Amino acid sequence: MATVIAAPFGATLCADWGAEVVKLELPDGSDPLRTLLPVHEGHALHWKVTNRGKKGLSLDVRSEQGRAIFLKLLPRFDVLVENFRPGTLDRWGLDVQTLMTAHPRLVVLRMTGFGQTGPMRSAPGFARIFEAMSGFTNLCGEAGGSPLHMNYPVGDLVAGTFTAFGIAAAMVRMRSDPAAKGFEIDLAATEALFRLLDPLPVEHEQCGTVRGPAGNRASYTAPSNMYRSSDGAYVSLVASNSATFRRLCQVLERPDLAEHPDLATIALRVKNGDALDRLIAQWFAARSADAAVKQLQEAGVPCGRVQSIDDIVKDPHFIARQAITRIEDPDLGSLPAPCVVPRIVGQAAPRLRSGPATGEHNTELLGEIGIEGATLERLRAEGVI
Repeated sequence: MATVIAAPFGATLCADWGAEVVKLELPDGSDPLRTLLPVHEGHALHWKVTNRGKKGLSLDVRSEQGRAIFLKLLPRFDVLVENFRPGTLDRWGLDVQTLMTAHPRLVVLRMTGFGQTGPMRSAPGFARIFEAMSGFTNLCGEAGGSPLHMNYPVGDLVAGTFTAFGIAAAMVRMRSDPAAKGFEIDLAATEALFRLLDPLPVEHEQCGTVRGPAGNRASYTAPSNMYRSSDGAYVSLVASNSATFRRLCQVLERPDLAEHPDLATIALRVKNGDALDRLIAQWFAARSADAAVKQLQEAGVPCGRVQSIDDIVKDPHFIARQAITRIEDPDLGSLPAPCVVPRIVGQAAPRLRSGPATGEHNTELLGEIGIEGATLERLRAEGVI
């Protein structure tokens, strides 16, 4: 019972690996993801791919009848995922004690922007806010310029990944102990992003460093930057350890640089990064991106052309790996989407279906607890489902 992207994405990752996931919505289908762009010919494409592999149940749990139906359904499931502001479910009569009474082994994963405690517990949260407050955005942009958000809600996806990890870990715990009682998981999206930034607190305390934006360069290793080729493409290159740096120097036809006292360590290469970047930029400017990448890869220097989705769909490696899969859709036939990650070796990729219509599986799911026929129609007429 979660909306938009973050928590639903986490549940989708579980569905990718075979979990039965039911997407619970209010009967009016008011989840904002149903109108978030891109919308094509009246179809919300983001919804279809982000909620793939799920069944759809519409139920107004705020009503007395809806709440009773929900609590009757609950014991069929291992995990409840919700992303409302703290206290919302309590107001609806679905506090933790009520949930655990209905299902003593239930795991309740609660995702919010800032957690169930603290002065910001009730503040609204969106991906860009998580990114900004966590320190993530402060690392993006040009030195001395404005911090930058990327054109995608990466904060939601990071929080969703932690959601799936939390669920998987909880299931290992519960299934290893048949007597274990259910419990709550408090997942703050801002903390999920901050968790990725391991060295920031320790370098701040021990070194007095406040890491900030550095453009496409890395302030912790060098050379590591993006370079423009003669045909106008951009290539990302990293050659930070000494063995890789020596190979790069061979490609640049400057083997002497590998032994230069000013470039002998990572710290020295960072310190003298401007001179290094000028040399590498000149090399790239004299050849096409394809030629540069081929030469570097053959020499064992990590690099990659910056690709748009138009490039990705034609990339031989992505094609060979079937990194774009097809998901069945009742409206548009089939849709492309990223593959299941990670893969189980020797096991065929699962056949996936797009996100469900509002209440698409009401008859099936409610029928399992004896709600059918005239009762089902009455609930529909009353707006409970």
